[in-house]
Amino acid sequence: MATVEGMAAAQAALRRAEQVAAAGGPLEKALSYAATRLERYAISITHVDKGDLKGAHRIRVSSNRAEIYLDPSAVNAKGRRPAEYGVYEHARGGSHAFYQRTIDEASDAVLREAGDMLRAYLR
Repeated sequence: MATVEGMAAAQAALRRAEQVAAAGGPLEKALSYAATRLERYAISITHVDKGDLKGAHRIRVSSNRAEIYLDPSAVNAKGRRPAEYGVYEHARGGSHAFYQRTIDEASDAVLREAGDMLRAYLR
């Protein structure tokens, strides 16, 4: 006859993981926190002509994924879409590459903070 040791602990860990990953749970809260901080950083470094590109950044968060993107439905006063010309602005590189700079300059600290939030919940 075989016995399984640690079954109760394993089941408790699985329940905890389900709670963490549930909609509205700690994972989603940590993702929302990180996405908001990173979006704000991207906005702060986006070059401004009229401000339309800066104002087109958006966040989408689900229980296990976060996205920061340029809103394809945003239109400026001249009828141009920041999501279209933003691609070319970003491709200029250097200080113009707002999303790459956000990853390079801010993501480590923000993701560390989000990880700390999750670790605090799991203690």
